[in-house]
Amino acid sequence: MQYISAAPALSQQAVDQEWSYMDFLEHLLHEEKLARHQRKQAMYTRMAAFPAVKTFEEYDFTFATGAPQKQLQSLRSLSFIERNENIVLLGPSGVGKTHLAIAMGYEAFKIFYDISKISLELYHNIH
Repeated sequence: MQYISAAPALSQQAVDQEWSYMDFLEHLLHEEKLARHQRKQAMYTRMAAFPAVKTFEEYDFTFATGAPQKQLQSLRSLSFIERNENIVLLGPSGVGKTHLAIAMGYEAFKIFYDISKISLELYHNIH
């Protein structure tokens, strides 16, 4: 196991607050779990090679005049992936199609779908 970066601060906090050994271990393992999760997300972000990080929270739904906001928000669930369905984002330039596509990819790797694998499968299905 790599050195847990939170260990020094947690050990001082444990002394100051008189934690039991079990409490200290619980906090230490929790911090390690969070750190691993963050490293995994960073790795997926690099692998996906998004031009920028875009999220559903940042999307301005006033541009999407052709589709109801509820329908666009339903894309966030990514249930179409589990159903093996495709989606097509159509619209004029500047309405946020790329933003939504990146946001869906970002949501997918947040729940640890392997974006590069999905992209590779899509590429092979197209060609």
